[in-house]
Amino acid sequence: MALDPARDARLTGLTIAAVLDAARPAYDRLLERAEEVEDEWSYDNDLAEAWRTRLDEVDTARGGDPAGPELMAAVDALGREADAIDDPHRAIDWLSTFPQLLLVALGERP
Repeated sequence: MALDPARDARLTGLTIAAVLDAARPAYDRLLERAEEVEDEWSYDNDLAEAWRTRLDEVDTARGGDPAGPELMAAVDALGREADAIDDPHRAIDWLSTFPQLLLVALGERP
């Protein structure tokens, strides 16, 4: 039997909104780590706010769309990668990397 991602997504009840909700805590933890660099606090928060706005746009436009379980697995893997970052300067870099990877996984432009 061939896999049908759209059918599987409907059966699981997963939505794009649920995927985005699952990604947010890892992004928040990443921002906390980045904020350890006091001189970059404003930059970090401005950057995070810009990316959160972009993710909110996707949520508004596609939040109710079905999402396959592979997207949740991708978010889980992305969160584990972000949580493995212990250098606050590298966390700053990942404030842009994380949402871009998430958006690509969702089939969106960064």
